[in-house]
Amino acid sequence: MNTKLFDYVERHNFIYDLSGVTKFLCFMIAGAAVMFTYDIRVMIVVFVVSVIAFFLSRITFRQIRVMVAYVAIFILMNIVLTFLFNPQYGVEIYGTKHVLFTITQRYTLTSEQLLYQVSKVMKYCSIIPLGMIFILATHPSEMASSMNRIGIPYKATYALALTLRYFPDVIRDYQDISVAQQARGLDLSRKERFASRIKNVLNICVPLIFTTLDRIELISNAMDLRGFGMQKKRTWYCAKKLTKNDYLSIGICVLLLLLSVAVSIFVNHSRYYNPFI
Repeated sequence: MNTKLFDYVERHNFIYDLSGVTKFLCFMIAGAAVMFTYDIRVMIVVFVVSVIAFFLSRITFRQIRVMVAYVAIFILMNIVLTFLFNPQYGVEIYGTKHVLFTITQRYTLTSEQLLYQVSKVMKYCSIIPLGMIFILATHPSEMASSMNRIGIPYKATYALALTLRYFPDVIRDYQDISVAQQARGLDLSRKERFASRIKNVLNICVPLIFTTLDRIELISNAMDLRGFGMQKKRTWYCAKKLTKNDYLSIGICVLLLLLSVAVSIFVNHSRYYNPFI
């Protein structure tokens, strides 16, 4: 199977057969469960559920490799900047100090700071797989209808659906223009100087922008001719009814949210899990 980057690929498995409403609600509810607490034990539970759901979806690495790269860079920057600007924040939260090693007088790595930063990383890692499932395992039109069914204006949801449909086309246009320019002698390799490579990339981006504007105008005209936006509501061709698997999936995510709230209120008496007391 030739899987394109960010393309929706029709599959039939437990995750793909769920309604778009279910996938969106599961993403939001599980996200609320993770954001509510800093208890790493709860986040590990959510992470395991997310990873299981991700593997059940059978999404290929080719579809997510760009997202994984950007997420990894974001998480790394978050870790470094958090430690640089407030290396003792974990000590302030947990009220104790267990030094692991000292870099300078200001920058001392403690067990408390390490737990806090690992907990922040787990927040992202717990919810990102569900976000990828919602984006890549949901048909764009069904995604728009599902978000509209829970109260989001259909104009906004339709704009999101168009973006997801259009993004793979932009990537393909960029690749086609890049190959054509390189055939004309444009060098994008590391043999060129950095300034020359930037200039050559701009030679690709300019025709890409004009191609994109032409396509946007074509889509806008087509939507105007079909009377898009004239009514307050609309019907959807791609919409699934909820099945027992949908209710089961939503129920699991609701249980994760209840677990997060219960542990924070009745066990930890705080959003933070403190193993140092």
